[in-house]
Amino acid sequence: MKIILNKVKLINPDQNLDETNDVLIENGIIKKIGNITKDDFEKAEVFEFDGKICVPGLFDMHVHFCEPGREDTETVITGSNAAANGGFTGVACMPNTNPTIDSAEVVNFIKKKAEKHLVDVHPIGAVSKDRKGEHLAPIAELVTAGAVAFSDDGVAVKTASLLRNALEYLKMYDLPIIEHCEDVSMAGGAMNEGSVSTLLGLPAIPTVAEDLTVIRDIAVADYVGGSIHIAHISSKKAVQAVREAKAKGIKVTSEVTPHHFLLTDESLDSYDSNYKMNPPLRTEEDVQAMIEGLKDGTIDCIASDHAPHSIEEKEAEFIYAPNGILGLETQLGLALSELVHKNHLTINQLVEKLSINPRKILNLPIPQIKVGEIANLTIIDPDEVWTVDIKKFYSKSKNSPFDKRLLTGKSVAVINKSKMFMDGTFKEI
Repeated sequence: MKIILNKVKLINPDQNLDETNDVLIENGIIKKIGNITKDDFEKAEVFEFDGKICVPGLFDMHVHFCEPGREDTETVITGSNAAANGGFTGVACMPNTNPTIDSAEVVNFIKKKAEKHLVDVHPIGAVSKDRKGEHLAPIAELVTAGAVAFSDDGVAVKTASLLRNALEYLKMYDLPIIEHCEDVSMAGGAMNEGSVSTLLGLPAIPTVAEDLTVIRDIAVADYVGGSIHIAHISSKKAVQAVREAKAKGIKVTSEVTPHHFLLTDESLDSYDSNYKMNPPLRTEEDVQAMIEGLKDGTIDCIASDHAPHSIEEKEAEFIYAPNGILGLETQLGLALSELVHKNHLTINQLVEKLSINPRKILNLPIPQIKVGEIANLTIIDPDEVWTVDIKKFYSKSKNSPFDKRLLTGKSVAVINKSKMFMDGTFKEI
């Protein structure tokens, strides 16, 4: 089958590409860029994308798909559908499943579930068996099966000694450890510690809980020479620690979620558990530090930390409700609205944060917009105004604080693995 993306603006910072042209795709392969004949147009399905932007397929390196174990909240397929609807052609899924992603069997199970879907799903293996921080998981077995990184997701690697051993092991494969940075002795609160937590009377987590673990991990990575990736960074001091480590040549990268560069702890005054997450929403000073970190490159990428929960779970009393919100279907719109349209980032910089850098960190191939390459693309309308409606989410869960929020910019189509998702429909191409 042939399709033509007509008059689309092609952007790929990885190949210094920024031009408007027509693209002919046949059987999932880019056959022509420009110089498309009248005969080509007559034999192909033509999509008019004048004013739209075509970029390498977006990639979210931090999602929770809950399968195996909690298929009532999300499955590999429903999560992948949500990813496609949000503009993503690839994701990396965290290991806090049941059973944990700490064996080749679980990696293979997830990959098998996803193999026929448009969205590439890459499992992240656990650092330790069952994420308990006692013994290393079988890292070589997990890498061979297809794990692209390692994390004890939800908690930091328990000890510096275990972290050192894991980093030394992973140097053989040039893969990172993705850290949830929180000192366990200071964990357990329901929100950020500060004046707002005092006012609301809620148990709190101080920013130093994050800062301590970031500093520990950077020190161990520096000593070993391994690669550390700081997940969902949220503290001003943590961003500064990463900035200084990068300047010293230490192998540290970081990500931020849209909710941490957008929302503050003042959002919790309604006790709405859709604003409850870990790390918690911080202060306006921390939010501004996230934006500065994105602008100067300290923060390498944007990730959703997509965390589905059932309505019943989230409707529990605030301190007992689980942490986490959905993110795959709002992430691009929030980033365009709050970062690009407010002139914090250019569209090229956003593509780096949402497509190029996540794959670089995980040592995955970066899709190229070239003749002969597999078409792995996201088409974006940067100016489409739309309203978030959780009832229309493809995710199995609905826990989002952004329902009814007006956004500017969204994905209008994604293409990958000889498949296309557009206007709510998947089709072979």
